[in-house]
Amino acid sequence: MKNKSMEFTVIKKLAARLDQAFLDLLFPPRCPVCDRVVLPGTGICAACRAKIRPASHPACLKCGKPLLDERKEYCTDCMKNRHIFTQNRALWVYEDDIKASVYRFKYRGRREYAKVYAQELAERYGSWIKSRGISAIIPVPLSKKKKRKRGYNQAELLAEELGRILKLPAYTDLLIRVRDTKPQKTLSAKERKINLKRAFKTTQNIVQLQYILVVDDIYTTGSTLDAAAGALKEAGAKEVYACCISIGRDS
Repeated sequence: MKNKSMEFTVIKKLAARLDQAFLDLLFPPRCPVCDRVVLPGTGICAACRAKIRPASHPACLKCGKPLLDERKEYCTDCMKNRHIFTQNRALWVYEDDIKASVYRFKYRGRREYAKVYAQELAERYGSWIKSRGISAIIPVPLSKKKKRKRGYNQAELLAEELGRILKLPAYTDLLIRVRDTKPQKTLSAKERKINLKRAFKTTQNIVQLQYILVVDDIYTTGSTLDAAAGALKEAGAKEVYACCISIGRDS
């Protein structure tokens, strides 16, 4: 009986690999930075890896923005403003190549980028996420109108892939957007906060989820994360951490 179970497991894994190989032939994987076809398992191609800028040390201890002055511990924004989220970490600086990559991910249907982004997050911040005792991953939600128009929520795809890799549950319907807000990129820092006031709510109390990781594509001023963290804390979360694909630099 045990041997049959092992044989079934092996066959199941082999079938999954064959399915993936077939999909790779039909839809060849692409580098999410340059969008060129790459070999399966490549992720980001070597040429792009060499030119994109990681959001690495020295970085703000709160939001993760790269700092120009390594003697500083916090960016200008975090020194001026109190954030509701506990800590944020990002993969890359939001510059030309990453801007184009995120744009295709959000608006040009490049859903497959989520796998590479998630793998990069897991490799860079997996240990950090586990050390925080994270029990759930939650994407920043889109309004129903925007999700219907776009066809998907890119943050949901990222949350699901990251959860799969780290073996953590991703709750894509626990936090919802109750107001169809204006695009954040058109607003000032003060207007962003007003725009997102009471924009999110939870669909249930989450006392059992003490430590939560919120994921999004871009971090600018932290207004979106603060609004999400505020709603989650009201519902019972103790600490709300965050990870994103890209982030601006300290001004």
